[in-house]
Amino acid sequence: MRYPSYIENGFDFPDFFRVQMTFPGRRIMDVKGETARQFDKIKGAIRPGQTVAIGVGSRGIGQLNLMVAAICEGVLGMGGHPVIIPAMGSHGGAVPQGQENILKAMNITEAECGAPVDPVMDVQRIGTVFGDVPVFFSRSAMRADHIVCVNRIKLHSKFKAPLESGMAKMLCVGMGKHDGAVEYHRGAIKHGFYPLLKEMGEAIVCRVPFLGGVGVVENGYDQAMIIEAIPPESLFQREAELLAIARRHFPRLPFSKLDVLVVEQAGKEISGAGMDPNVTGRAFDLMESDFSERMTAIRLAILDLTDQTAGNGIGVGNADIITEKVFEKIDYEKTLINALTSLSLRKAFIPVRMPTERKAIQACFATLGPVPPESVRAAIIKDTSHLSEFLASAALFKEIEKWPHAEILDRGTLEFDGEGNLTGRLDRPDRGE
Repeated sequence: MRYPSYIENGFDFPDFFRVQMTFPGRRIMDVKGETARQFDKIKGAIRPGQTVAIGVGSRGIGQLNLMVAAICEGVLGMGGHPVIIPAMGSHGGAVPQGQENILKAMNITEAECGAPVDPVMDVQRIGTVFGDVPVFFSRSAMRADHIVCVNRIKLHSKFKAPLESGMAKMLCVGMGKHDGAVEYHRGAIKHGFYPLLKEMGEAIVCRVPFLGGVGVVENGYDQAMIIEAIPPESLFQREAELLAIARRHFPRLPFSKLDVLVVEQAGKEISGAGMDPNVTGRAFDLMESDFSERMTAIRLAILDLTDQTAGNGIGVGNADIITEKVFEKIDYEKTLINALTSLSLRKAFIPVRMPTERKAIQACFATLGPVPPESVRAAIIKDTSHLSEFLASAALFKEIEKWPHAEILDRGTLEFDGEGNLTGRLDRPDRGE
């Protein structure tokens, strides 16, 4: 393929330097043990022979498999029968095998956790809210004597409210399976994301045998800093309090404006939007909040998709440029189902495709206009969940020097292999792991 001369000819990137960010490092050292201690607070109602359905989502929560195993062991210790229910709405292509495979990729299996996985997508209607929004819930979970959900409490990728992504969302969208996810997003256009989430959540808690939730708050290194069992009667109040803590610890880049943001990998397990708009500032869809108040980037490129996203390329449409590698990895059926279910059509758009990572980054620089490369404010991050280390261009050097929580590690040029892939990827473990 032929390109304009400013893409085709030789191009010299400015120097980049590696930056290490320091976030508050509070963490739980024994995740499984703490989960077991917390679950002890709500498991008293379980009787021998009873079944406990455990809702588990698709997010890449650190050591989630150990949390699920601890809950399963707690149920078994009471003489009960745990069963794991994928609580992830339309993810995995909205099919049982796809959702079971997502859990398997996180080591959440019967062999690892001591409980079978029931991925059946059947739901039953348990009520109606606001007069016109049906409420659906997993039929398999409704057959259980008790229901528990385990989920991370964090900022949502669509809206800002006292309740965003956490227990309430898992009950309404995750445990509602595909049908529940569709009705929630459709109803939210009329009634609002938060009001509907609260109304549906309260209806579900009253009408299903909900034992309680195990909420997780992570620090800036994707490590659990709070694990807390929350009983039904205080679920929404406590989740709002934990969300406020999560908001204070949410990691962000120390910039309000960039010319170029390069994301090495995007994926569904990283964010429901593939890339978290709370980091990128990119959110374009119907009814979505304005995330650009914290950060804006003129050009944004995605270099790769994670293996764990299994072809779900949701969020690529929020980029300007992707590599051919990203395009080839997209399972468009999975991506489309996710986009249509969440009414996020823009996230499934296909951006400009460039053949290599080098060309993708070069196109970001070259399409800014007559701006000298050494003046371009550019950052390269691993993904929107790992920000403790990133690359920044020379134009940002003086700004970062003044940032109290940033340390400049080294400086050099961007290097690419013979296939045009960026070398020296940001794949080192985050500090504190």
